[in-house]
Amino acid sequence: MTSKKKIFLFGEKKLDLSTPVVMGILNLTPDSFYDGGHFQTETEQMLQAEKMISEGASILDIGAVSTRPGTEPVDEKEELRRLTPALRAVIRNFPDCLISVDTFRTSVARTALDYGADMINDIYAGRFDGKMIGLVTSRNVPYSMMHMQGTPGTMQENPAYGDVVSEILEFFRERLEHFPEKYPKIFLDPGFGFGKTVEHNFTLLGRLSEFRKLGYPVLAGLSRKSMINQVLRTYPHQALNGTTVLNTIALLNGADVLRVHDVKQAMEAIQLVAHLR
Repeated sequence: MTSKKKIFLFGEKKLDLSTPVVMGILNLTPDSFYDGGHFQTETEQMLQAEKMISEGASILDIGAVSTRPGTEPVDEKEELRRLTPALRAVIRNFPDCLISVDTFRTSVARTALDYGADMINDIYAGRFDGKMIGLVTSRNVPYSMMHMQGTPGTMQENPAYGDVVSEILEFFRERLEHFPEKYPKIFLDPGFGFGKTVEHNFTLLGRLSEFRKLGYPVLAGLSRKSMINQVLRTYPHQALNGTTVLNTIALLNGADVLRVHDVKQAMEAIQLVAHLR
């Protein structure tokens, strides 16, 4: 990424981060907390991908393993069974779109990159599999690393921090030491909802700008999460308005990427904040 133009290179593709962008979520899982089971056939998957791209998504993030609180991941074979046909179809039908694959397994990431994926999104930040960072850097691809306390199965069992922002900043500093010096293609995701209470999540949101001091783009994944529903007493399917409010706050506090289920509304938030500025 260049310091002035903020251009990310995805091989021959480019991503301009001089203004924030949207990463659209394409879940292939039957059990994700909001849209599990909605996109099980190739037709459903392609229609959703086309919808998100037409609404302005710069990146599609394809995931085949649910990471909702309390869940246990499926095995590698099942993850690949879900992922591979959809990934190949998206790449075939939308060759100009930037494709991220949401996985923490190096073997799955390698297969995805071999098929033509452009980016890896890893909720474990390379801690699940010590070979992940080596794969990413050897392929010279962008990598989003997220903070999570514990695992998806345990992360909401009494999460505790002294200062949640300071501790996550230190976590990122430690993880960055595993990369070659000045490896530029990294996104930092503080992991809203992953091993945090509602209070932790809102503290992170209010101080999101502090993560920019590390010199990398910040990704905010707030879409329809429990930090909205626990405050508003809603359910995920009712949380679009709350998501837009929190996305707007994230943009005002320096988010570069919004990872969302609802692209149109996120793009509108970006346009309005840009107009304000």
